[in-house]
Amino acid sequence: MNRPDFTRLAPLLFSLGLAACLGPASPAAEPPSTSALPAPSSALPTPLYEFRPGTPDGLGKWFLGREIAHYMSHQGAMWLERPEREDEEQPTKLLDALKLQPGNVIADVGAGSGFLSWRMAKRVGTHGLVYANDIQPEMLAILRTNVTAHGVTNVVTILGTTTDPKLPTNAVDLAIFVDVYHECDHPYEIIRGVAQSLKPGGRLVFVEYRGEEQWIPIKPLHKMTEAQVRKEMALQPLEWVETLHLLPRQHVIIFRRKD
Repeated sequence: MNRPDFTRLAPLLFSLGLAACLGPASPAAEPPSTSALPAPSSALPTPLYEFRPGTPDGLGKWFLGREIAHYMSHQGAMWLERPEREDEEQPTKLLDALKLQPGNVIADVGAGSGFLSWRMAKRVGTHGLVYANDIQPEMLAILRTNVTAHGVTNVVTILGTTTDPKLPTNAVDLAIFVDVYHECDHPYEIIRGVAQSLKPGGRLVFVEYRGEEQWIPIKPLHKMTEAQVRKEMALQPLEWVETLHLLPRQHVIIFRRKD
């Protein structure tokens, strides 16, 4: 089914976020200042983005032939925590496939309610770290509540912007976007920032509903084809590693930072 309207649940979500703001919280991240980003690729289109009429689910902003979708607000956080998610998406299988190691540093970009953040934090252990990034303070408040509820202490929240993830440079073993990248309204800039945060050889993983398959019950703009993801990453200092076809509805598309 398509993402539902959670406007009616706004009071509940507000209360949840308020509780997070008033209760224990992980420390706000203070990442070190970043060096200058690498020069843009000579293959970049000019202009980088196009603006033209689109669909009701999109911004009317296009990147390499793809209309960028509206992002999910914090009022939809309950959808991220829905009980049926394990059956529909099999996130445990995804986590197993990522082969996280104790001590790893992970960036959960567009972490939302923290559904995967605290789960990954448990896998990397107390010597590891998860940077949970989002652009909505309200979503990070909900995330902190969920992290605290599961007794996890190695998640650090980062309030990013639409053009800068605010991640530390050369510090991350694996960065992951789960059903998020298609909603980034400055995709080129965000990926440049994330690529810079990766250690040499660090991995960048995209989990996206498969745009090639019409039967998947998600609105078209909230799905992506593998070809489109690889086309967009070709402009970045990244190389494709593999695409895993192990989830019921989503790609797992893995890239590596070029040394």
